[in-house]
Order: sequence, then structure tokens, then C-alpha cells
Amino acid sequence: MSAATTRQDFNSSRFFSGIARGIAGALLFALPMFMTMEMWELGFYMDRSRLFLLLIVNIPLLVILSDRIGFERTWTWRQAMRDASIAYGLGILGCALILIAMGVLKHDQSLHEITGMIAIQAVPASIGAMLGRSQLGGQLDDGDDPEDNDSDDPVHERETSYAGELFLMAVGALFLSLNVAPTEEMVLLSYKMTPWHGLIMIAASLAVMHGFVYALSFKGSHDLAEGTPGWHAFVRFTLPGYVIAGLISAYCLWTFHRTDDIGSTQILMAVVVLSFPAAIGAAAARLIL
Repeated sequence: MSAATTRQDFNSSRFFSGIARGIAGALLFALPMFMTMEMWELGFYMDRSRLFLLLIVNIPLLVILSDRIGFERTWTWRQAMRDASIAYGLGILGCALILIAMGVLKHDQSLHEITGMIAIQAVPASIGAMLGRSQLGGQLDDGDDPEDNDSDDPVHERETSYAGELFLMAVGALFLSLNVAPTEEMVLLSYKMTPWHGLIMIAASLAVMHGFVYALSFKGSHDLAEGTPGWHAFVRFTLPGYVIAGLISAYCLWTFHRTDDIGSTQILMAVVVLSFPAAIGAAAARLIL
């Protein structure tokens, strides 16, 4: 009975520590978007059906992500949903506090404007809250037994399925895409670029994405099994990862009205431009999650 009580208290301590890290993560990862004018304006005019779809898509993403790096190790989907709800709540709270502190939200604004600005910012902030658990909680706490930490802390080395790898890529691509997709520069660059620029951008994205994980000795990089040809990783991970980054980029551009009233060529170029940071985000996600 005593051991069970101690275990429960220990998990509660880790849980509330994860809450603090989640708040820090929401602020750290989403702060650039809090200070971006395009994100404020989108809260005014963004189509509510697109905003609602983004909010709905974020829920299963957080639930699955919480199973990987939640505030504490989750054993059931109910626990994962609890952590996802907490991350969403922290994202909403962090958005409201920061936007009020910066004078973006004011008492004389309509409820439509206030909810729009908070809702659109809450998506990246909630992802940041969940990622904060991974990035800010990887070290041992003082007095913890390393063996206990390995077994109790969800942020540790674990086997990841191929589908899980692709999911983490999608999370990383979405997170970085949300940072830049709302900006006018995406459309501006699409008009400045020629098809040759687009091909060079695609090649650069693939090279950086592949080298980021396999060629460079970063912590968490995925070493190939002995005897595996080098092209295997490129075909199995890099190419699918870039396709995922491209699809995520296209969705973000559509969500933020960056594909409205422009030609198909400019849309394709904008996707190529946004896929560059999205590809880096996808590669980085496999290192840090």
C-alpha cells in the first residue's frame, strides 16, 4: 500500500512538473506567432469553417502526440485525451495572456475577433505545450534514480514504428509551417520564383532533410543497419517525408487563404517554398521527439 502511494505521489509530481514545462513550451515555441501581425489579422477575417477544421484536426494530433511525449506516461487513450486537453487548455491560456499583455486583445473588440485570434494561435501553442514536455524535460531531476527515470519518464528512447516515424514528421512539418504560412512572403516568393528556382528549392529541401538526420551526427539520428544501401533511407524516409511536408504545406496555405485568387503555378510555387521549412521541421521532429 505504501509503495503504491509513493508511486502515485511520484507520478503526480512529474505530472505537475510537466504542466510547468508545457506552459514554458507554449510560450517558447509559439512566441514568434504571437508577435506576427498576419496571425492577428487572420483572427478577424479567416473563414470560420477553415478555422474550425484546423481546431478539430489538432485534437487527434495532440492525443497521439501525448502518447509519445505527454505530461506523464499514458497507458490508455483516456489518459492521452486528458493530456491533450490539458495541452490545448495551456495553449489557449497562454495565447490569451500574451495577446492581452501585448495590447493585441482589448476590451472593446467583438467576441468574434477575440475568439478568432485566440483560437488560431492556440493550435501552435498547444503543440508547443506538448513539445515543451520533450524539450524541457529530458534531464534527470535531482535525486532521481536513472533507472527509475528510464522506466517512468515518457521522454526516452523507445521503438517507433514506420507509421509512427511518418506521424512525427507530419507534426514537425505542421509546426514549422504554421510559423510562416500566414505571412505574405509565401505568395510574394511564389511570384518571384521561376520553375528553375522551384526545382533547386526541391533539391535543396531533399538534401537538407536527408542530411539533417542521416549524414550529420546529431543526437537522435537514425543510423542505418549494417549492409543497408544508402538509397534505402532516402526512398523509405526522406522522399515520403518530403511528400508529407508538401501536403502539410498545401493544407496550411489553403487554411490561411494564401491560395485564394492566385493561379495554379503560384500555388505550386508557394507549396514548394513552404515545403522547405516544413521539410526541416519534419526531419528535426525525428531527432527531438
